[in-house]
Amino acid sequence: MSNSIYKINKGINTAIEFRGLKAQYIWYLGATVLILMILFATLYLIGMNQYLCIALTGILGIISINKIYAMSKRYGVHGLSKLMAKRLMPDVIKTKSRLVFMKKSKS
Repeated sequence: MSNSIYKINKGINTAIEFRGLKAQYIWYLGATVLILMILFATLYLIGMNQYLCIALTGILGIISINKIYAMSKRYGVHGLSKLMAKRLMPDVIKTKSRLVFMKKSKS
């Protein structure tokens, strides 16, 4: 048979990736940029020097972008969710009776 004119999409069910950022970290970066824009506008409207506003938001932007990229690299697509879920799990489950482990199954 001849070559098909249709391209096969091999990226189905994979996480979205944009310039090294994976999945939810793209949203975190977008929210960070929006917050920095609001911060810059607020500082400028208060009357702070324009160059100081640019320097402050630039430094905060570089720090936050580096932190988001580091989290994306370290935790991956689902790692941050798993880390937050792991913090909610108890370290120890205490019981005062052994009956919990001695129940017979209904087989």
